[in-house]
Amino acid sequence: MKIFFVNNQGGGYAETLDVADGMSIKAFFDRQMPNARADQYAIRVNRNPVDSDYVLRDGDRVTITPAKIAGAIKRAVRTALRWLRIVK
Repeated sequence: MKIFFVNNQGGGYAETLDVADGMSIKAFFDRQMPNARADQYAIRVNRNPVDSDYVLRDGDRVTITPAKIAGAIKRAVRTALRWLRIVK
């Protein structure tokens, strides 16, 4: 079956993937993110949070986003200040 996968880590990307019938979201996460811990990510299916035992269905849209992006707020503030020409 096919699902649409959106990975928001780093540069991010989206693609349609084939997955086995009966695959849980946990098994999918482990396959796609082998060195990552699920508790450090927001994992959603069709824009809704799901339990780790959720079984994927044909056409599901899976989104995996880091729960914390190191330095993101600091960079955003610096960019805004630069835009306002307060700092270089």
